[in-house]
Amino acid sequence: MGDSSRMTGVLITRLWRRAVLLACLLLAAPAWSADILLTAAEDGAGVQAFAQALAQQRPEDRVTFTALKDLPAPGRLPATTRLILLDLPGLDWRLQEPQGPPTLVLRISRLQAHQRLGSMPHPRISLLWSDPPLDRQLRLIAGILPQARRIGVLYGADSEFLLPELKQHSTSLGLEIVPQLWDNINDSRPLQILFRNSDVLLGLDDPQLYNPKTAKNLLLSSYAQQLPLIGPNAGFVRAGSLASTYSDQADWLAVLDRLLDHSPANWPRSLYPDRFKVVGNPQVARSLGIEQVDEASVATRLAEGEKRP
Repeated sequence: MGDSSRMTGVLITRLWRRAVLLACLLLAAPAWSADILLTAAEDGAGVQAFAQALAQQRPEDRVTFTALKDLPAPGRLPATTRLILLDLPGLDWRLQEPQGPPTLVLRISRLQAHQRLGSMPHPRISLLWSDPPLDRQLRLIAGILPQARRIGVLYGADSEFLLPELKQHSTSLGLEIVPQLWDNINDSRPLQILFRNSDVLLGLDDPQLYNPKTAKNLLLSSYAQQLPLIGPNAGFVRAGSLASTYSDQADWLAVLDRLLDHSPANWPRSLYPDRFKVVGNPQVARSLGIEQVDEASVATRLAEGEKRP
């Protein structure tokens, strides 16, 4: 009887220790892991690098990339998947049906979303904007060109919907928006009218207006009038505009990391990255007789302004 009791005691002790060890392991491990699926129509080196960077950033999750052509209809994907779309064909595919997993859309502009969704957000899709926020671009102008008051804005049929928001932001900064419709890019007269009535030109991310075909005319006209062009994106700054704000891959990965830590039910319907940088073109600044943009300092000041209530 005594031996039996001792054996029972030993067995209970061992089971208790195993239970304690298992509990410690469970506490040390992540509370949950997610299935994160990235997709794009083009499986290029940039897309693969982004997927690998996200996988390295989130080792506790299962991060995979599957080309869009190899995916079933959105509604046939597991509801627990967290889907990340990296291009517009992916969004068009996702919009085929309302069913499907919660979805984050990267590399999409306000204009592109407006063309596909109008003003009605999709209940299971969150849009992460690629174009710079209008208020941030206006504050960039106020920071580097404090004498500028009249902000010239070219717009087309696709980008006209941005004007009310732009005017609202400008009012709080004491700026005036001077809008000018440019519905025929082969006609330079709207440019000349706008340049005569503006202190600076703010470019909207509208590819009908700002593209390789129009760049030469826009930039040469701005030089001739000694009128700086801000934006519409970092690529246009390299081509010859003065400056812009932008977010790079590291900024987007930080945004994704934060969102993926939360339940998709708490994802916003749309979001600008709070991390960003400023890029300036020193040659353009010199040619316009403007002080060179201190990119890091200006970005810091803009970020501090956005943190204030």
